[in-house]
Amino acid sequence: MSSSRVAFKIGDRAVHPAHGVGELVAIEAQQLAGRPTECYVFKILGTELKVMVPTAAAERVGLRPVMKRQEAQQILDIFRSREVAVDLQPWSRRFRVYTDMVKSGLPTEIAKVLRDMYRLKLDKELSFGERRLLDQARNLLIHELALAKRVEHAKIEGEIHQMLQQ
Repeated sequence: MSSSRVAFKIGDRAVHPAHGVGELVAIEAQQLAGRPTECYVFKILGTELKVMVPTAAAERVGLRPVMKRQEAQQILDIFRSREVAVDLQPWSRRFRVYTDMVKSGLPTEIAKVLRDMYRLKLDKELSFGERRLLDQARNLLIHELALAKRVEHAKIEGEIHQMLQQ
């Protein structure tokens, strides 16, 4: 393995901050910038996308193990919260902050975006960019929560939908 503190083995599932949950299907030697580099090859669940991450850069990229069941429960608690993470006006500033929160790859931040955008959708028509951001947050979180809680995607999505309706 590499010097990276984040180490995965074939068959492990991990979360890529930009693509969501993937399964490690191979560890390959590649030539990057003319140097031999060991890379993780992940197949992103629910898509045909394959993502390569140099093993030495896994931590810097934000690759992390799938959350534990207890962490999943803490994420679900965020949906029950009545607070609003970003109360900026105009919408363009709020959108920029929400985008940065999703890009962080942190489940707590993504959950806040999903919660806030979903509630905003109940009050007004979302712009194309806002709808895309809502879908991205939902997709990034649903797979991981379903794996962590060992339930079907539809069940966790229904649970979240019900919490956000209240």
